[in-house]
Amino acid sequence: MATSAGMQCIPVSSSNLAAVMRPSQASLACVKPHRYESFGLGLRQSLGYLRDRQGVGGKMVIRRSGRGVGRTERGTGCVCMAGEKDTAQPTAMPQGKEDSDDRRVDPVGFLKEKGLKTKAFQTFTRERYKALKDLKQQITERDEDLVEFANAYENMGMKRHPEHHVEFYEWAPGARFCSVVGDFNNWEHRKQFAGEGYMGRDDFGYYRVRIDDELREGEESDIITQEYNYTADYDQGDEELDEDELFENLDNEYWDPGEDEFLSGHKDDVAQELFRACFGKEFDPVQIVKEVTRKRKPKSKNNSYDDDSDDEDDYEQENLSPEEFKARVESHMEEWLANNAEAQKGKDLPPIHVEDDGSDLDSMELVDDPVWAKRVEGKDIPDQYWERFVKGRKAWEKKYIPGIPHGGRHRVYLHTPEGPLERVPAWATYVLPDEEGNAVSAIFWDPPVEERYSWKFDKPSKPRTLRIYECHVGISDDSPKIASYNHFTDKILPRVHKAGYNVIQLIGIQEHAEYSSVGYKVTNFFAISSRFGTPEDFKRLVDTAHGLGLMVTMDLVHSHAAPNEGNGLASFDGANDCYFYPGKRGTHKRWGTRMFKYGEYDVLRFLLSNLKWWVEEYRIDGFHFHSLASMLYTHNGFTPFTNGLEDYCNQYVDKDALIYLCLANEMLHQLSPNMITIAEDATFYPGLIDPINKGGLGFDYYVNLAPSEMWPLLITNVPVQDWSMTEITETLTSSQQPLRALVYAENHNQSIVGGQSLGEALLGTSKGTDRKFSKLEGIALHKMIRLITLSLAGSAYLNFMGNEFGHPEWVEFPRAKNNYSFTHACRHWGLQDQGPHSQLAAFDQALMDVEETENILGQGLPGMCHVNDTTKVIVYTRGNLLFAFNFHVTDTYEMYKVGVQEAGEYELILNSDLSNFGGLNQLRETESLLKTSRRESDGLPNTVLLVLPQLSAQVYKLVRVFETTST
Repeated sequence: MATSAGMQCIPVSSSNLAAVMRPSQASLACVKPHRYESFGLGLRQSLGYLRDRQGVGGKMVIRRSGRGVGRTERGTGCVCMAGEKDTAQPTAMPQGKEDSDDRRVDPVGFLKEKGLKTKAFQTFTRERYKALKDLKQQITERDEDLVEFANAYENMGMKRHPEHHVEFYEWAPGARFCSVVGDFNNWEHRKQFAGEGYMGRDDFGYYRVRIDDELREGEESDIITQEYNYTADYDQGDEELDEDELFENLDNEYWDPGEDEFLSGHKDDVAQELFRACFGKEFDPVQIVKEVTRKRKPKSKNNSYDDDSDDEDDYEQENLSPEEFKARVESHMEEWLANNAEAQKGKDLPPIHVEDDGSDLDSMELVDDPVWAKRVEGKDIPDQYWERFVKGRKAWEKKYIPGIPHGGRHRVYLHTPEGPLERVPAWATYVLPDEEGNAVSAIFWDPPVEERYSWKFDKPSKPRTLRIYECHVGISDDSPKIASYNHFTDKILPRVHKAGYNVIQLIGIQEHAEYSSVGYKVTNFFAISSRFGTPEDFKRLVDTAHGLGLMVTMDLVHSHAAPNEGNGLASFDGANDCYFYPGKRGTHKRWGTRMFKYGEYDVLRFLLSNLKWWVEEYRIDGFHFHSLASMLYTHNGFTPFTNGLEDYCNQYVDKDALIYLCLANEMLHQLSPNMITIAEDATFYPGLIDPINKGGLGFDYYVNLAPSEMWPLLITNVPVQDWSMTEITETLTSSQQPLRALVYAENHNQSIVGGQSLGEALLGTSKGTDRKFSKLEGIALHKMIRLITLSLAGSAYLNFMGNEFGHPEWVEFPRAKNNYSFTHACRHWGLQDQGPHSQLAAFDQALMDVEETENILGQGLPGMCHVNDTTKVIVYTRGNLLFAFNFHVTDTYEMYKVGVQEAGEYELILNSDLSNFGGLNQLRETESLLKTSRRESDGLPNTVLLVLPQLSAQVYKLVRVFETTST
């Protein structure tokens, strides 16, 4: 029964049968959820996916069911494992794409492409990919897919339930008892606690605590199924509705004559009834799949039955191979059609075809011609009639006193074999210390509608190249104090936009108890740093940045965690220490921070859900994964690498951490095709930025640390006249994959106490700094270093806030050693309009403008033209641009001969020697256009004569190509 040419099919899952709807109706497509009291399941049944959304044309696919939900297959049904399924959620990966990718899988593909043939590493990579594939299969069987697996934040922690109560979920497998304590119950641990058994604790250490709202005096209790919408301030449903009248109106509004039977007697089966209306009432695909996959249970002492009986309890689902499933369905359909041939005469039924592509998504296909497609697409979806009975926030506030109010402080109380503990909940989204600044508690963040931030702008498109402005909100003020999200939004974002950057990277956003850690000792992974403001303030920051066309990324710390107990994750459930490795492996060798147990299923869920939380809740556009070496090796990356690739596959490599990074990248890029992931790994693990299906880890960019390590060493230890041009160019071009490298001359690390910013080192303006350069030299080198790093070393560029204008001071956060001073924990923005700092700012803005216009970072690999250690000259091309640098302190060259590949005219588009950039303005106007001559130089066919002022750099653009004739 092959599919006819030109015919179309329509996708729909067997567990969520649906009619295909119009695109504008996709977000409304769900049927009434099952009522749930036991552990809050309430999984949403969906009317199905859009026909075109998954990129499979018009195919109706009926998949074999039986994947289960979360861990319900293992007998728990815990909401934290499943959550409320919303199958209308967009998915970036088309249906079937993952299978087609699997057919193209080569676990060592990137090694072959690079010509790397180390057997040990190939074996390790194959084993790692096999483990990754097995884990993904496990996730699919339990949680549907990777994105659903990362939805745990929807239920974990403190969440308001539609049925006028709050539910709290926590994972603490080492605990024996769990309760929630806070202001709302006078911190008494025996008032709101998890019950025994299924209703309170499952087999995997997940606890559920229910906190009921209090009925106001004089109010009558609701029916058990009454729901409230707390997030929308409307009165719909606040008045009592007549159900019969409602459904009569719905019949008239939505259904064609004869179709009103959908809502008669089976209101929960709207999807299936609508499906039958489209494809014929005699055709029941649910029953087909059910019948072909059912078999009798074997008889046993505990299971006996009458052979002639047809009791559902006597059957179980049979696991069929793809081939068996195909054969069984085709046989069943042929039998069904034969038995019903007489009855089907004149019926309008689609033909059936069973498709088998060897994957887990084997399906039977319902084929229809264009007339069928038009008929189905023209169907109206049923009204979400139960929403007519959902009451609004006003009705809820009138009837109930919240069991725990917005802003309510709380902690989780756990009783462990070692004794009782109080902890800040692991999934807390907002955390504050008490008035004395001692005990830290989670805050139940549930503001009324009028106080919630309303998003105004769409996310910007991913730019063709990344010019990243690295920021720390807390030090963004020019006063010695902690700045706020609102200050950053109003004062700093406009500066970033004006300066020509297109991405901001925020550091220190995840909550951390120790301010001086710069945010790298995270205590609360789902919480924004409360020092700077509220969740609504942070949403405003992100939204305003998007409105300015700026993408927002954040420095993510999943490589280790703060060692704090009480307000962190350390020893969360006592000695069991559920989130971290036991013993020495669980502690960072140098920093004393804790190391995640990446091979634990529920730790994986925690970390992946954390990523998705930031994307969904705060619309974050990307992540800079901090210090991967800490997590990839049991020695945390602090051991010399001397044995080539074998150092990346020995007993010190954490395979589970590598698998987590693969899952993180896959999940994030499924969430958004514009997602940016950046790997910071000092060891440059092989395959960081290669595709996962070729054995890589799937990052978009990696950080090339070589430039930022080279420049401080040169500036501090080597006089400029002794700088080696050869060593500089070799270092800047040593990247193994420069077209995916993020580079910078300096980031926050160079500015932190103990180091120096380029401005401080070159300009010597900070008090106590030993000046080594003249003012002219310092300004000139600052510009040249930034230009050559951007244009020669990579394909994305980063600058730390304030360093674009040569900020003259280091960054030092308040700590005991400086008597908790904020003197150096700020940025002196006023300097940007003064003296040499204004000149450096003007040059940096001009550089960003040229990069935007000419796409410097997006060009191919640089072509070296000329490197001379005697004259201190470096010349190279990138795309149609020519870059010329003269690092000589005293010598200016009037007619400097350099070879180029392309013959033509080159026009000056950027000159660091201009007076408004702090230069000497030595180039004449007539020297702004260069013409090549047909003479070989530097091994290249054409020659150009350059004017190279001392300590300056110029960028020329090829504006006219000369025609050449072969001789």
